[in-house]
Amino acid sequence: MNTNAILKAFTDEQVKKQVPDFKVGDNVKVMQRIVEGTRERTQVFEGTVTAKKNGGISETFTVRRVTFGVGTEKTFPLHSPNVQDVVVTRRGKVRKAKLYYLRERVGKAAKVKEDI
Repeated sequence: MNTNAILKAFTDEQVKKQVPDFKVGDNVKVMQRIVEGTRERTQVFEGTVTAKKNGGISETFTVRRVTFGVGTEKTFPLHSPNVQDVVVTRRGKVRKAKLYYLRERVGKAAKVKEDI
């Protein structure tokens, strides 16, 4: 077998079959598996999706939230086994593919309109 066939077989095995349906601007809850020594727990990271990148097995998405006045962004690999679930809590109405402008906004100006 050539290397392309081996890589394709490996990626097909690792890619999730049920990909959650969300887009940039949506508010989501990301259930992330955290392993601390021998213990394992699920941690929830809730915020606005500001970017989606790439495709296939290397697809990632960035979620931004503001807690106690401090903005935090986390980038998650979509097909990682540590990302257990992505739940959409609110649909957003945006006209851009990347919402990096939210970094400079504060308060109500940093909100994304709801898609009704």
